[in-house]
Amino acid sequence: MAAEPDSIDIDKQLSDSTEADVEDRDDLDEVDGIDDEEAQSAYRPAHSRLSRVGWPLVASAVIVAALSGLTGWLGYRAYEKHEAQSRRALFVQTARQGAVNLTTINYTEVDANVQRILDSATGAFRDDFEKRSRPFIEVVKAAQSKSEGTVTEAGLESQQGDSAQVLVAVAVKSRTAGGEEAPREWRMRIGVQAFGDDAKVSNVVFVP
Repeated sequence: MAAEPDSIDIDKQLSDSTEADVEDRDDLDEVDGIDDEEAQSAYRPAHSRLSRVGWPLVASAVIVAALSGLTGWLGYRAYEKHEAQSRRALFVQTARQGAVNLTTINYTEVDANVQRILDSATGAFRDDFEKRSRPFIEVVKAAQSKSEGTVTEAGLESQQGDSAQVLVAVAVKSRTAGGEEAPREWRMRIGVQAFGDDAKVSNVVFVP
C-alpha cells in the first residue's frame, strides 16, 4: 500500500511538467508573433521610403534620357538643314563663277582665261571646251576682243544628289579692235557637279 502515494506524486509531477512546457511554448509563440509583426512593421516604412525616393529618380532618369534623345535629334536635323543650305549655296556660287569665267575674256590674257575655265569645269563639258580652246584663243587674239560679264540673277532650278541645274542671267559688255559693242543679256542653264566640298561646271546651255 506504500507504493500508491509515490505513483500519485509522479503522475502529478509529469502533469505539472507538461503544463509548464505548454505554457513555455505559448510564450514563445507570442514572442515569435510579436517579432514577426515588429519586423514587418519595420520593413513596411523602409520599403515605402525607398519607393518614394526610387520612383522620382527613375522618372528623372527617363526624362533626362528623353530630353537627351530629343536634343540629339534636333541637333541632327539642324545639321542636315545647314548642310543642305550649304550645298545649295555651293551650287549657285559655282554656277555664278562659271558664268563670269565664260563671259570675261581679255585677248591679252586669253590663255589664262581659258585655263581658268578648264580648271572650273568637269566631265564632257570640260573635254569639249578643251578641244575647242585653241581655235577660240586664236579668234579672240585676232579680234583683240575684250568682254566682261556681270551676273544679275542666279537661282537653283533643280537638284538631284550631288548635281544641280542653275539658271544664271549675265550682262556682258564687250569691245573689239573695231570699237565697243552694244551690251548683251545672256541667260544660261549651268549644270554643276559637286565633289565633296568642291563643285565644278559640268554643262552650259544658252537659253532664251
